[in-house]
Parts: sequence; structure tokens; C-alpha cells
Amino acid sequence: MSDTDLGTMDAGQLRQLFESGAASPLEATRAALERIDRFNDRVNAYVVVDREGAEAAAEASTRRWREGRALSRIDGVPVSLKDLTESIGLPARKGSLTESDAPCERDSPPARMLREAGAVILGKTNTPEFGWKAITDNRIFGATANPWDTRLTPGGSSGGAAAAAALNMGVLHQGGDSGGSIRIPASFCGVFGFKPTFGWVPEWPRSKEASLSHLGPLTRTVADAARMLNVIGRYDYRDPYALRGQPDDWGEELGQGIEGMRIAYSPTLGYARVESEVAECVRQAACRLAELGAEVEEVDPGFESPIRIFNTLWFTASLALYREHGERQRRLLDSGLVADAKRAEQLSALDMFYALKERARLTEKLEHFNQCYHLVMTPSVAVRPFPLNHDVPPGTGMRDWEEWAPFSYPFNLSQQPAASVPCGFTPSGLPVGFQLAGGKHDDARILRVSHAYLSAFPSRFPDELDLSRGDSVV
Repeated sequence: MSDTDLGTMDAGQLRQLFESGAASPLEATRAALERIDRFNDRVNAYVVVDREGAEAAAEASTRRWREGRALSRIDGVPVSLKDLTESIGLPARKGSLTESDAPCERDSPPARMLREAGAVILGKTNTPEFGWKAITDNRIFGATANPWDTRLTPGGSSGGAAAAAALNMGVLHQGGDSGGSIRIPASFCGVFGFKPTFGWVPEWPRSKEASLSHLGPLTRTVADAARMLNVIGRYDYRDPYALRGQPDDWGEELGQGIEGMRIAYSPTLGYARVESEVAECVRQAACRLAELGAEVEEVDPGFESPIRIFNTLWFTASLALYREHGERQRRLLDSGLVADAKRAEQLSALDMFYALKERARLTEKLEHFNQCYHLVMTPSVAVRPFPLNHDVPPGTGMRDWEEWAPFSYPFNLSQQPAASVPCGFTPSGLPVGFQLAGGKHDDARILRVSHAYLSAFPSRFPDELDLSRGDSVV
């Protein structure tokens, strides 16, 4: 079997080959590294590639499979970590000139769990500075490009992971999501991205606004996301927000069908403005879910835009980060992050109190809504991918990324699970995703519906595109 073939396979296919001896983890790892060599110079998804460490881990995995001692179902599968995530022996620059490039001396929970499962860590993927915005660029590593058109953004803040997933530069990719940072780039890059229920995937050290942050997978398939969650979706005492109660098998409901599933289709959540090409793709996806047997009703959950609530928390976290840096380091910070921090200086303790009170009311409304409907369906993002090195679509008059991504952060405020599912392309060939959100701990249900949709309407990926032909690859 050729390396090129191995480079296009998912984790389930690789495990079967490892079990049979038809291919080895070392061959699969070299295939992933070859794809990084082929694509990464143009998309800049990886900022660190640990070739020596990956091959050593793959050789050890190859011996285990040969001897019948595999550590898990993803033993030997190539994976990546977001550059906000600490992993022993690799730097975590966090997209910031203020951070050291010294190798980390500790593992975050996802890194430890993946390593203990035998997964092969290929390296670290790009992020904006401290993950502060929904595109992916920084002054150390530059911008990550969209694999469908390298003139455009892949979204963020897990844009490196999403671009890597779209091109299968590794199979399983870890992202983080405090306001849409998994779902936004998943939509822009045409892959599956999942934000689990808050606390079900442990994080440590915690992000600055810890109550918004969820870790989760970006993958080509829902089954691969479940395979990754079976490893990283486990309790870790170091995370003070970590919860127990995760499914024994995150993929236990895959393949069960969705007949009778009540889905509330909300094209705007009652307040968002959505580009027509995006809206049409999502509307067609709602019709397809109905064809698969779901009971799809167009209805809004009934709340106003919570952007002020979110920004009160988000800007205050930026201010805390800003003030933790000395004067010289502050001059090295992203100007947009600093601007957010300065806006928080106008907020009071009472502003924060009322924001938290309104956040609780929003969560209550959504949890009540989920008693009538199994899931809520919306667009993942309100706009198409737009040019690189812009925080908002040029010419729109927008100021903040939350304005063009109004569907994602409400479900960080509520701490509920949500996914972005690829559902087609605009007339110009750019991916579109729809979001599925559920009540707390309804993760398996979201995975089930997402799997049913993608099984019936498979996505496509930019595998055979020759990125050397020019900036536009669609």
C-alpha cells in the first residue's frame, strides 16, 4: 500500500490495517509527514513539526501492534495539538511574541491522554495570539490560509487545526473553542468540528476566561471525532472545572438513524444577518435532515443577541491578560487584543454582575427550549470565508469578529455542546457548515445526527488540489 493511500485514510481504516499488519503506524506517520511537506508551505497550518519525535513514537507503536499490545484503538494514529496546548518537549508559543520558545516540561490533559493512548503527535497547529479572535494569524508565524482558496482565512482560532484536517495532514486534530474557535474554522474549511459539553474534555492550564473554554476535535468524519473523544474526553483532576459523566463510548449512538428527532431550525436565531449563499446551503441541509426522517421545524429559541454579555466577559479576560504583562511585553501584544482590553477598562463590577446574571437567564432559556426540541440547527457562521489578514470581512463596517460569527458564542455562554457539520459549497466553491447544538450532556445526540447527515451526504476535501498552481485553489 502506498504512502499516498495511507495519507487519505481515517483512524478506523488505519486501525484495521495496523491490526492486520497490512500497514504500520510508521508508514502512516510518514504518509502524514509527506502531506505536511506537500501542503504546509502554502497553508501554514503547522507551526511546529516534530519529525524525530513522531517517527520514534510511530516505531514504538509499530512494535506494539506487531506484538498484540496496542494501547488503544488510536494507537499509532497521527494527531496534532493546537499551539495553546502544552506538550512535553514541544514549545507552546501561543501565537505571542511574549511567550518563550523553550520546550514545555509538562503535558496538558489532551497531550497526556493522547500520548498514553499511543497516538503519534506530529506537532503544533497555528492560532492567533492567545486565541483571542476568530481568524488565525499572529506576528510570529504569520497567517494560516484556507485550503480551498489560499487568499482567504480559514477562520479561527483553531484555523491551523481545521486546515490540517481538511488536507489530512494528520488524522485527529485538537482545537479549543471559547466563542466558536472550533466551529468557525470547521465551517470555513469544510470539516467536522465539535465543542463538547463544558468540562467533559479537561483543560489545564485553563484559558483566561475559563468558563467559556471547551476543547474538542476537528476531523474529517464524525466517527473520528468520537474516537478522539474516547481518549481526551475523560476526567482529569487538574482541571478545576472538569466534570465526570462522559459516555463510555462517545460514538455509541452513531448509526442509529434520526427518525423522529425533533430539530428546531433557526436560520437567524431571531437577530442575525446571514449572507444569502450561506443561508441557502443551510436551508438545503435542513430539508435533507427532514428527508432522513427528522422532524424539522423552523422556529427561533426566543432570545436577543447576547453579544454584550459575551463581550463583557471576553474583553475583561483580555484586560486581565494585558495587565499580567509588563510594559515592554505589552508593546509586543496584538493591537486588536490590546484594543479589547482597553474597552474593558470602562466596565464596572456591576457590569460584570449583570452580564453573569443575563448569562444564566440565556442558559435557562436554551435548556428549557431543549425540552421541546432535541437539537437546534443554525448556520455555523453568517458569512463566507473572507480575505486573509482581516479581522472582519472588508467593506462591511464591522468592528468585532463576534458580529460575523453570531451563532457560535451563545452556546459558549450556555456551556452546551455544539458542532459544525459541512453541508455544501457556495457557487464559488467555498465550504459552508451548519451548526447543531443541544442541551447539556446531549453530546452523543449531536454526534448521531451529524453522522447520519454526513453518511447520507458526504463532504469532499481538497486532497488532489495542487497548491503550487497559484493562490486560488478552487
